[in-house]
Formats: sequence, structure tokens, C-alpha cells
Amino acid sequence: MDRRSYIKALGASGAALTLAGCTGNGGGDTSTTSSSTTGGTTSSSSGQTAITAGTAPGFKPFEMIQDGELVGFDVDLLEAVVEQADGYTLDGWQQYEFGSLIQSLSTNKIDVIAAGMTITDKRKEQIAFTDSYWEANQSILVRSGSSYQPGSLDDLAGHKVGAQSGTTGETLVQNKIDDGTLQESNYNAYPKYPLAISDLENGNIDAVVIDTPVAKTFVDSRDVTIATTIDTGENYGFGIRKNESDLESALNSGLGSVKDNGTYDDLKVKWFASGDN
Repeated sequence: MDRRSYIKALGASGAALTLAGCTGNGGGDTSTTSSSTTGGTTSSSSGQTAITAGTAPGFKPFEMIQDGELVGFDVDLLEAVVEQADGYTLDGWQQYEFGSLIQSLSTNKIDVIAAGMTITDKRKEQIAFTDSYWEANQSILVRSGSSYQPGSLDDLAGHKVGAQSGTTGETLVQNKIDDGTLQESNYNAYPKYPLAISDLENGNIDAVVIDTPVAKTFVDSRDVTIATTIDTGENYGFGIRKNESDLESALNSGLGSVKDNGTYDDLKVKWFASGDN
């Protein structure tokens, strides 16, 4: 069964459970385009508005390339949400570096961002967000077996540190540069996290600041370990342009539906094994 059929099957089984009164609770970095090449909302033959989604592969298990196909929790979740969003259909996906997503949204190349993007006041000055669909913290990754085990961001002082451009991890590192804890020359910014992890394994940097759920996937597959976790209480949301209340309402309604019918929890189990945040 392919991924789209899997999502439709999840939605159908979840809806059946809802009707019965039983709802559930509970990396690659190669860029390939799996859909239309032009963004912007368009009207489909069915009268629905077709929207284009944008993401940034390399953020396993939220979005990544496997066997040449764009896959991940965010991909499956948004497709399921749009299936439940009245008046809209998903035209396809576009792939960008994470730091280019907001600009691509603002210039109408895409209509929604699904990329593990944290809802922040600074980003809300430029774009709007749907309701939150994930909670996360930040972790500091180091090489397995390393004697360097930072217990806080202050312990990054005197060490080479990496993060992905445009992320919360980079913001935390930049804050430490601004307050003098970390020298700017010791910070390396990366367009994708797999590149940072490779540099960490090779000894070119000493630590990577990264979202905790993604850090855990690298621990499972690469020669790295989590030294400490920083409680940031972040919330991920789908990014949309400001003043698009109809789309925001439809996506929030669709998100509520996939949570109610069990699809959301099925996808958590599929992509995170235990289903835990």
C-alpha cells in the first residue's frame, strides 16, 4: 500500500471508530520535487481550492527523503488534514532549505508550510499559524563516547557548535553569542541537520543544538548521543499567509478531525514507534 492510500485508509478506519463511539488517543537531504512546480492557490475542477505545501527535508522523522520520495510525519499529517479540510485540496509539495520557507510562502510560491516550524512571536510578525500540532524541546547532541558532556547552553562556551539555519536551535546559540558566552567564530550554521551531524561525528564541531524528537532519531541511527535537554516548551504549527482566515479555519478544522478520528495518533505510532511526543 502506498503512502497516500495508507493515509486514506487511516482516515476511513478512524472515521468508522468515531461513528462507533471509539476514537483513538493516544534522513535524507537530497532534494527532489514530488508535485507541481508552481505555488499559489488555484481552483480545481471540483470547485475546491488547490493549495501547494512547502517543506524542508532532512528533519527526520518529520520530513525526509526515502527512496527518492518525500515522506515523514508532517507530510502524512498535512495530507490527512487537507483531506478533512472543507473546500481545499492539496496540489503537491515543494522543497526548500528551512530558512527559505517563510519567504517562499510570502511570495506565493507555496500556500502552507509543514516543516516542524515552531510558533514564535518573531515569525508571527511575518506569517500566521494554525493551531499547534506538536510540542517539543531542544537537546544538545555530542559524539558518542565524548568526554564533553554539556549540561546547559552555558557549557557551550569554548566549543564549536552547530545548528540548522533559521531554527530555534540557532536562536538559542545566537543568544549565547549575543551575551558573550559563545564566540561567533565557534558557531557553524547548516542548511540541513544531517550535514551538522556529519560534522559532529567527524570531530569538526563538538555539539549540535536541535529539536529533541529529531535528536532522538539521530541517536538511533548515527554515532551521537544527547548530553542534555533544554525545556523550551515549543509548539509546532502549519505556517500560512496572514489574513487567510478561510484557509486557517479549514486547516484547524481538519487538524481537529484527524485528532478526533484517531489518524493523528496512528501517525505518531507510525513515525515515532511509541507514539509519544
